Amino acid sequence: MSSSRLPGKVLAPLAGQPMILRIVERIRRSRELDDLVVVTSTDPSDDPLVHVLEGAGVTVRRGSLTDVLSRFVAVAEEFEPEAIVRLTGDNPLVDPDVIDLVVRAHRDGGADYTSNSLTRTFPDGLNAEAVDPAALLSLAARPLQPDEHEHVTIGVYRRPEEFRIAQVTQAEDHSELRWTVDYPEDFAFAEAVYDRLHSQNPGFGQADVLALLEREPELRRTVADAT
Repeated sequence: MSSSRLPGKVLAPLAGQPMILRIVERIRRSRELDDLVVVTSTDPSDDPLVHVLEGAGVTVRRGSLTDVLSRFVAVAEEFEPEAIVRLTGDNPLVDPDVIDLVVRAHRDGGADYTSNSLTRTFPDGLNAEAVDPAALLSLAARPLQPDEHEHVTIGVYRRPEEFRIAQVTQAEDHSELRWTVDYPEDFAFAEAVYDRLHSQNPGFGQADVLALLEREPELRRTVADAT
């Protein structure tokens, strides 16, 4: 809720529901994920977010506002998952098929960390990361830079000499496209996509959005638009 660029964006209404619930709705379409936990902060500003999530039956855990890594470590210790898949609350177009692609690559490849965001070919906003819990626990046990506490996985892929890193790409490069929400213009784009696609197909994915942009190129938003 304390986003500096677009405060409260996670609860902004998107097709009749708070954005965070639209994100949850999409993530739950994944075939490879067994459970979903929203890990937010204990800061009072996140109380409304927790109220909405718990009201919708979503599992929530809370921790430090600034040390996000410690939140993930606590969840890893509580739930003991085979792998942790990190997704963020600012990507309302997150694609369950892309999530599953990353999870399968992680499981089959035996890496400590697998993502589609180090070498970018997917639109910004379809990011998915899978990380071995033991790697996170190992990372958290050592002295870290402040950004490594804030950004959770950066400390893993910053150390390729210690951790096995794998990357997932797609044949067509759409890395110039911006589908994440940091600014009002980003949210307007997400609204336009939902307005055109959600009612006919709540499970729309990357291919559907790309087809929409072919039909209505004026909607197209790029990474350069936010710089």
